[in-house]
Amino acid sequence: MPGFLLDLDGTLYHGDSPIAGAASFIQWLKEQGYPYLYVTNNSSRTPEQVVEHFAKVGIEASPEEVLTSSQAAALYMQERKKGNRAYIIGENGLQQAMRDAGFESVTEGPADFVVQGIDRSFNYELLAEAVSRIRAGAEFVLTNPDHLLPWNNELRPGAGSIGASIERASQTEPVVIGKPSPIIMNYAIRKLGLPAEQIWVVGDNLLTDIRGGIAAQCRTALVLTGLISRDTLQEQLQRTGVEPDLVCDSLTDLAVKLSEEA
Repeated sequence: MPGFLLDLDGTLYHGDSPIAGAASFIQWLKEQGYPYLYVTNNSSRTPEQVVEHFAKVGIEASPEEVLTSSQAAALYMQERKKGNRAYIIGENGLQQAMRDAGFESVTEGPADFVVQGIDRSFNYELLAEAVSRIRAGAEFVLTNPDHLLPWNNELRPGAGSIGASIERASQTEPVVIGKPSPIIMNYAIRKLGLPAEQIWVVGDNLLTDIRGGIAAQCRTALVLTGLISRDTLQEQLQRTGVEPDLVCDSLTDLAVKLSEEA
């Protein structure tokens, strides 16, 4: 039986707008009894907030079906067993994931970790505090490497851009958690409970979703509903060197192809 690790923005919705066929695809997965998990690099939302957003675009989900890069960062930090003092640069999703995992948010004194996600109030003082703690021995954890994020039909700096400034100033490479990192992919595979070769990683981004799926030895399906269109597909495949197992115009197209394959 196949399982599915599903990307969100560009695959199931565009911002507040649903993508045609996305809700029907999720219903098809439920009817077939196929296990699935929503896996997102977005560190700003809690799983509950992800579910609330799904409701706006017509998809019924539960928080247990969501794995965020913030949750994966917390799991990684717990497994490191270095201590529970964390200097946190990030929004609600990251703050909540750290609290849920038992980490103490420190504003003064040393830290065991500097963990950073998207933070739209990031400033020089936060940069200086993070760099000081990393140079004093804190482990630098970056929720996701995305340098740019879609925002109201334009691109804005993402968590990876903030991370680049901290990395340059601290002269320390972060541990990257989100896609295409094997860290989040392995947690997702473990949570789904299937062998990697039985899992389809579905997304619209060759460099995060598809590259992450390939690295985790999953099967991969690129949907042309987000970053890449039919017109730009060949150029993107050549530029990235990333080859998905399937290229589908939509999730509806993917369901048809998988049904034919079964």
